[in-house]
Amino acid sequence: MISRIWHGYTTPENADAYQRVVTTKVIPGIFAMQVPGFERIELFRRTLPEEVEFVTVMWFTSLDAVKAFMGKDHETAHVPPEARAVLSRFDARAQHYDILLDRRA
Repeated sequence: MISRIWHGYTTPENADAYQRVVTTKVIPGIFAMQVPGFERIELFRRTLPEEVEFVTVMWFTSLDAVKAFMGKDHETAHVPPEARAVLSRFDARAQHYDILLDRRA
């Protein structure tokens, strides 16, 4: 399993708008792509003193599945224009990690 981790930041005023775009447009759009090997996506939010951080963690069965999602340059961030409009900054590239343990209670 591979995790794809990405960070984006908004102003406090744009945080709810960004969350709405991600949960109603971006994530449904990813699921609609029906990428073989895409397992799930998680969205995290953290309020910092001067901005709001969002983290997405996507789970794939393999690096080939990530490449099926993003193409040859699979580290490129997937940030549609609607999301870019309310982000103040974001990672241009996602990080990928081998999942060594996924233990649940």
